[in-house]
Amino acid sequence: MADTKTVETQAEKPPRSVRVVLLALMITMMLAMLDNMIVGTAMPTIVGELGGLEHLSWVVTAYTLATAASTPIWGKIGDMYGRKGAFMTSIVIFLIGSALSGMAQNMGELIGFRAIQGLGAGGLMVGVMAIIGDLIPPRERGKYQGMMAGVMALAMIGGPLVGGTITDNWGWRWSFYINLPLGVVSLALISAVLHLPRKRSQSRIDYLGATLLTVGITSIVLVTTWGGSEYAWSSARIMELIGIGVASLIGFVFWQTRAAEPIVPLHIFRSRNFTLMSIIGFVTGFVMFGATLFLPLYQQSVQGASATNSGLLLLPMLGAMLVTSMVAGRVTTTSGKYKIFPLVGSVAMVIGLYLLSTMDTGTSRLTSGVFMAVVGLGMGCLMQITMLVAQNSVEMKDMGVASSSTTLFRTLGSSFGVAIMGALFNNRVQDVMSERAGALGSKITEQSAQLDAASLAKLPVAAREAYQHAVSAGTHSAFLLGAVVAVTALVAAVFVKEVPLKGAGPQKDGESADDAAAPQPPLVEAV
Repeated sequence: MADTKTVETQAEKPPRSVRVVLLALMITMMLAMLDNMIVGTAMPTIVGELGGLEHLSWVVTAYTLATAASTPIWGKIGDMYGRKGAFMTSIVIFLIGSALSGMAQNMGELIGFRAIQGLGAGGLMVGVMAIIGDLIPPRERGKYQGMMAGVMALAMIGGPLVGGTITDNWGWRWSFYINLPLGVVSLALISAVLHLPRKRSQSRIDYLGATLLTVGITSIVLVTTWGGSEYAWSSARIMELIGIGVASLIGFVFWQTRAAEPIVPLHIFRSRNFTLMSIIGFVTGFVMFGATLFLPLYQQSVQGASATNSGLLLLPMLGAMLVTSMVAGRVTTTSGKYKIFPLVGSVAMVIGLYLLSTMDTGTSRLTSGVFMAVVGLGMGCLMQITMLVAQNSVEMKDMGVASSSTTLFRTLGSSFGVAIMGALFNNRVQDVMSERAGALGSKITEQSAQLDAASLAKLPVAAREAYQHAVSAGTHSAFLLGAVVAVTALVAAVFVKEVPLKGAGPQKDGESADDAAAPQPPLVEAV
């Protein structure tokens, strides 16, 4: 009883040492989220100085591939050899990649250094979530993961603004160098305050499993990146990649049943909740990154919004997501109940996406802002609850692979979302332009269905109006598809079983003391 009381008192206000670690984790989360946002804004300036426009897409693709492929491996390394060492190593690799990217002298070097940066980034998000899983009991974890979701939303809003400011005033190289002071602060805080139990596994890393998984993930990401843009979906190259990806993943699953220390232990998928959270996470990634891609395009092309502060265009959606994430975390911590959030979140996401699909050339900014807020409400209910429930569904020894698997599913969902919604959008835009502007319309969009503000301003009035109708039709198709896909998350949410969250919190009638308060080892040093 005394132990239970102590834990309850600590849960109300975490010790200063825990708060210092959480600050370091939030800085690291900001590093992981801000990087692509800042670099995306600086890209035109980078191309202007380094050249190599034909390789521009690889600056992003190399980073994405390395991040996705290394994510599950970082999770397993943390489980086997200790979370703190793995996390700090990933930060160091990320900072080395950042420094080298800032010093790149040509596009080839920049692409290679971005891949190094991506290798480190794969361990950042996983490390943050897994360390929170080690430090905070599940019952208390919701409010802290809600704070992390808030950091993600702020990064998505502020990233383009910060990127533009840095590039204009300091030069594009500081888009990478800015990571260094933040990373050093995070490293210093974690090194001084965080003390997790040391681990030394006698097993060897599953190199064959890691190779098969890396090849499979790389093939999938390349298919979704190249399909419909670099190569036709029916081209031999895309078919080869699909074949390699499917064969590698089948081989990976087969090998995981035999490996002594599998990269992704398949037994974690025996938990119904874990499998359902993986599905919901995939759908959330699919919808979220598709929405952040097409909403600014619609607002700039159809509603005439300025591209200067592009991050602010998403403020209704990201603001709603930020507030809802934090409220959901607080309510989960207070009540211990969480099933309501996947249900409400999925319903709001389906409704919001359907509303976005109804936008046309006459939709006002206020109306579209309300529609975006509904989508943000849905995503806010889902973003961190999926991680919380997934972590609560596995044993502590599998915390790293649970965190990395959930992150990986969300990453793969975003790749599929951008690719499939993008293909649908592009085809619809080109069809409508052909219908409304004939041969001129086809010529305007033959290179790209997404025109920048300068290109749009040069079009004849009739062609510009045709393009606005085409973008409206394209966003209608993309968001309607998103609404259909979001129904999958709703179905999955219905079958979630509300397993009591382990850890601190007031003991309920019929709840054992072990369930209500599981004392945690001293993982941080007093400061």
